[in-house]
Amino acid sequence: MAHKYCSACTCHNTNNMPVIKYPRVRDPLFYEWDRKAQKCGLRHTVYAVNGDQYIGEWLDNLKHGKGTQIWKSTGAIYNGDWKFGKRDGYGSYSILDPVTKEYKRVYTGWWENDRRCGRGLFFYPNGEHYEGEWSDGLRSGWGKMHYKDGSVYEGQWLTDQPNGMGVLRLPNGNRYEGGWKDGKKHGPGKFFYPDKGQLLEGMWVADIPKCGVLVDFDRNNAPAPTESLLPECPGQLSR
Repeated sequence: MAHKYCSACTCHNTNNMPVIKYPRVRDPLFYEWDRKAQKCGLRHTVYAVNGDQYIGEWLDNLKHGKGTQIWKSTGAIYNGDWKFGKRDGYGSYSILDPVTKEYKRVYTGWWENDRRCGRGLFFYPNGEHYEGEWSDGLRSGWGKMHYKDGSVYEGQWLTDQPNGMGVLRLPNGNRYEGGWKDGKKHGPGKFFYPDKGQLLEGMWVADIPKCGVLVDFDRNNAPAPTESLLPECPGQLSR
């Protein structure tokens, strides 16, 4: 006999069929925590695990924009521009004096990829200072160095050494103008002796004059001139 369909029949009543519930797929909880922890925009003090502090702007969880970093281990402080987590742009770096407990400026100038790059002023612990161009954290380009003994070098630099053309002025008034290589006088140059009224013009190799001509220079105004004039045609000097 054929079975007659009836809505009341339990065998065909879909309302009584069991419903299977699948759990909603969710990311692990730490993903949510990480999203909430992502830093973007201006933030107040953020402490690193090692105790370092940073106050400033962020982008995609990286220091980016204007900000100030304080290193706990040294007490050093940087205030300036950041780019994707690194010092980049204009900023100043200072260290804490262990005796006076005051900050002493070390460098003010331009940075790139967390290194000194471009024009900047750097103060050394012994009192010397350099003002000029930098590249990859080293003095490179044109710059002026003030040494502790009072000497001043102004000219070209390469990888932290005088290299190219430059002038060295000594505390006693003497000066050298000419070529340099690896921090030493090298190539054609002139050495002026204003106290004696003399000038040595010649060739230098690794700080040593190899040959040259010594002539009188502004002798009448020299404070301590030699007793007699030099010959009109002086010979070569060699060592």
